[in-house]
Amino acid sequence: MEQILEILIVWPFLAFFISLFLPKENEKIISGFTYGLVGLHFMAIVAFIIFWMTKGIPDINIKEISLYQTSHLNFFIDFYFDNVTAVYCFVGSMLTFLVATYSRIYLHRESGYKRFFNTLLLFYAGYTLAVFSGNMETLFIGWEILGLTSFLLVAFYRDRYLPVKNAFKVFSIYRIGDVGILLAMWASHHLWHENITFAKLNNYELVHEHLVGHSLFGVFISMMILIAACAKSAQFPFSSWLPRAMEGPTPSSAIFYGSLSVHLGVFLLLRTMPFWEQQIFVRVMIGLVGLVTAAIGASIGRVQSSVKSQIAYASVAQIGLIFIELALGLESLALVHFAGNAFLRTYQLLVSPSAVSYLIREQFYHFVPKHQNIETHFSKKLEYSLFLLSIKEYNMDELLDRFIWSPFKKLGNLLRFINIKNIYYITIPTFLVGVLIQVTRYNIPDFVVEIMPELFAFIGLLLVFRAYAGRRNVFVVWTLLVMNHFWTVLAISFNDNLTVDEIVFYLIGVIIAGTVGYLILYKITQLEKGVDLNRFQGHVYEYPKLAAGFLITCLGLAGFPITSTFIGEDILFSHIRYDQIFLAFFVSSGFVISGIALIRMYARIFLGPHVKRYHEVAQRSA
Repeated sequence: MEQILEILIVWPFLAFFISLFLPKENEKIISGFTYGLVGLHFMAIVAFIIFWMTKGIPDINIKEISLYQTSHLNFFIDFYFDNVTAVYCFVGSMLTFLVATYSRIYLHRESGYKRFFNTLLLFYAGYTLAVFSGNMETLFIGWEILGLTSFLLVAFYRDRYLPVKNAFKVFSIYRIGDVGILLAMWASHHLWHENITFAKLNNYELVHEHLVGHSLFGVFISMMILIAACAKSAQFPFSSWLPRAMEGPTPSSAIFYGSLSVHLGVFLLLRTMPFWEQQIFVRVMIGLVGLVTAAIGASIGRVQSSVKSQIAYASVAQIGLIFIELALGLESLALVHFAGNAFLRTYQLLVSPSAVSYLIREQFYHFVPKHQNIETHFSKKLEYSLFLLSIKEYNMDELLDRFIWSPFKKLGNLLRFINIKNIYYITIPTFLVGVLIQVTRYNIPDFVVEIMPELFAFIGLLLVFRAYAGRRNVFVVWTLLVMNHFWTVLAISFNDNLTVDEIVFYLIGVIIAGTVGYLILYKITQLEKGVDLNRFQGHVYEYPKLAAGFLITCLGLAGFPITSTFIGEDILFSHIRYDQIFLAFFVSSGFVISGIALIRMYARIFLGPHVKRYHEVAQRSA
């Protein structure tokens, strides 16, 4: 049974890698390969679930492979199969098969036909890995793949302004959720003193024993999980990104934001439910988040002019109800609700183009104007107030912009004095002084050494803010993002037991990605004059290979699971002590915001309307 499970997990990854080598011009081969492989995988999952049920529905846990192991850390891939996995993988495989079938004709003669099916298979691979994951590290790999594919599919029409802009907004919200995952993983290592698996979380006595003297630590982990779940499932205050994600093709909207990806936050809560269900405060918070989201999602959905936006907010409201069900401990009802909501929203989104055309015809032939009726009593005033709030989407975009994005930009603009000269003459020498202090520690008081980790991590975070707000010199931005990793390593090196081998293991991915990215930037600036970050420039049109290479280097530098830096992040966090909350926050924020800045660089340079006007350019409103 375990061997069959391993095959089911590897299957989508093999399909994705094979699809990369299919001929771009032959639509039948591309769609037929995807349709066939996903369909066979769906049938294999159904057969496996039936076989699993005949065996008495046992929980299956497989520790697959240790990717990195030291005396204090074991980063291993772990798989877990139970009733939650069974429901999620059945729904996911069936809906992916249906969407692949639908897309064969829907995307006929699109210039990105192969790119869509490649991304769909990568999404399916990440989704499969996430729902079969047996620990937080394995889940985080699938989580990151889903974030990347979300960005790529929302920005599928990459020569247009709005799809690219909204794709970046979606990716930014996802990265906020990554802060929660990273901090939850860090705190879990200190609570359990091991890489805890979801199978062990089902042991009530073990969980209770660890939480007895660490209740605040348990609340902190649970709240970080809740933040990650809210960002992924578009719960308040992150709900406004979901309708913006509908800029992608209808099939991707159906499978991502109607059914599967948007329910991954629910999956995270289900997986960690044995941990937080005994914490009353956390359950109340989950219920309140669900209640607020359900109320505002329902009201916003009723006033939307776009059918996709109506479906998006209807889905958000239903997921809010699922959060309430989880807070009440109704796990089985939440699973049934997930499956019903996923199937319904996929159906609604796939038929939405036809439904809109029918409604337009009905309105044209049977339009009856409403009589104006001005009423002033309290109930009507309340109704009009709710209408205006719903039209403005309860100002959730403005809320995030005022309290998150604007402070980042303002802080970055205050650091504009950091240019190439200052990097060479101030930043690098300061870093070398820090290295000298760390190596010698000669006549330095202990209290000064104690604040060094937070100080250097904060300096690295300031460099990231500067890169986030940078718009002119692409080399300055890239250099600052690379240097953040070195400042992070320097900060954590003041803690005990960080070895040279661990530093090299972490930095080797940074150095390779940083060097290759610098060469690509140098190449594109030689080919095109005036490359900056002030606007979208669309150079992917003429340099698709450079664009693909730069995206890969951005992902490598951001800690995506393609280089040793991904595991290195976990290594660094394992050396942050439990009482160094500010250090953990600075480091995790640096990782997350640098990822946003890197994808912003890629989007600004290579995506959007082309700067050369002799190419066909879409309007900003398109």
